[in-house]
Parts: sequence; C-alpha cells; structure tokens
Amino acid sequence: MIHNSTINQQINHRSIRKFKDQTLSAEQLNTLYTVFQHTATSMFMQNATMLHITDESKRAKIRELCGQKYVGAEGDLFIFVVDLYRNQQIRRQLGKDDGRVHTTDIFFQGMDDTLLAWQNVANAVESMDLGYVPLGTINDHPLKMLDVLDLPKLTFPALGMQVGIPDQEPQLKPRLPLAFTTFENEYPRDFKVVDLKDYDQVVTTYYDLRDANRRIDSFTKQITGDKLNDKRIDRDELPELLHKQELCLDWK
Repeated sequence: MIHNSTINQQINHRSIRKFKDQTLSAEQLNTLYTVFQHTATSMFMQNATMLHITDESKRAKIRELCGQKYVGAEGDLFIFVVDLYRNQQIRRQLGKDDGRVHTTDIFFQGMDDTLLAWQNVANAVESMDLGYVPLGTINDHPLKMLDVLDLPKLTFPALGMQVGIPDQEPQLKPRLPLAFTTFENEYPRDFKVVDLKDYDQVVTTYYDLRDANRRIDSFTKQITGDKLNDKRIDRDELPELLHKQELCLDWK
C-alpha cells in the first residue's frame, strides 16, 4: 500500500466531538471557502452552498434539534446546502422558465456537488491539524431545521460539520474488512452474516468516547438493533420537506 501525508490522514480519520474554546482564524476560514469553491461539480452547475453559522441563538436552536451538546458549541459550525435556487434565479432573471431545476435528476446532481464539497472541506480541515465531526443530525427534525435555517425554496441542508481544534484523542474506529465492501465487476450475492464474527469481536473492543465507560455493541447487533427498527421518526418527513422546497417534482 502507498503511504503519503494525504493518504495517512484519510485512513487515520477520527471524528472529533470535543473542541478547544477557539474559533477558526480568518485565514483558515478563507482557505476552507476556497477549497469548497474549487470542488468538482456536475455539468458545471455549481449547485452547492456553504453556510457558516455564527449567530449564537441559531446555533443553540440547531444544537437542540441535533440533540448533541457539541453542535454549535466550541469551534465553528457549517451547514452544506444543496442549492438549486441560485440557478433558478439566473434562468428567471434572464427570461427563461425553471426548466428541469425541480426534478429528482437535478436534485441528485446538486446532492453530488454538495457532498463532494463537504468531503473536500473535511480533507482540508484535517490537513491544517484541525478536527471535525459530520452532522447528519441536522436532518433528525427536518421541517423544524428548515425553519431555523430560513432557507429559500429549491434548497436542502444535506450535511453539517463541526470544526475546531481537537481537545480529545478518540480511538480509530474499526471498519468493515475490504472483503465485504470492495468487489471487481460484479456484486456478490453469497454474503453470510456468520463471516462477520471476527469483525464483530473487533468492534466490541472499541471504546466510544461519547460514553467512555462502556464498549459499543458488535456491528451486527447495531444493524439489528433500534437504529433500523420499523418505527416512525421525524426523518420520515424528508420527502415532505423536499416537496415543500419544490425539489424532486418529476414530470407527470
């Protein structure tokens, strides 16, 4: 395997949930914005926007909705937004109708742009010896979050990121072996859960700093546990949110 500073940083990534009480410098912020700006984009549509949330009241509301005490606390909070509004406005102000901007196809292109930009920024964060944690929880209560962020139609908050100077050193979280996740040409259908026995054992030796006094469940127990049980949660409002935002409205 090849090793260099970039690859070593990527394979040794750890989510940081405790940061020193210090915000990013103007130079660091501008660097992250510029990295975001230069991310690859589908069809050169540039369908992504990056919000830096500095308002304390708004950060507190986001933290409450996410249910995680580190969100919007120490460090800097960013929300990465699928943004089709900007291109809609370009079309309308230049005398065109909305065309395909409301379709699922264009939404997925915007999602691709946004997640690529998120990962580009994440790599830049760690290259500057900073830390981050992904915030999928910004969509735990999607309709309420939409109100807090006060976003226009044709936008969608895809993923958040809390960034700062690390104030903890978590263990490296064990991942599924490559034999279960990387294949050549064809997807195999001979998967057997019993083959995950060794990996389950490895996972149970990992201590999660969110609860340092206990080990986490095996991987298969997490998959068969409450996370995927059939129950109603607020995330089920996501299709309603997308339609409310006039997204994924396909041709009749």
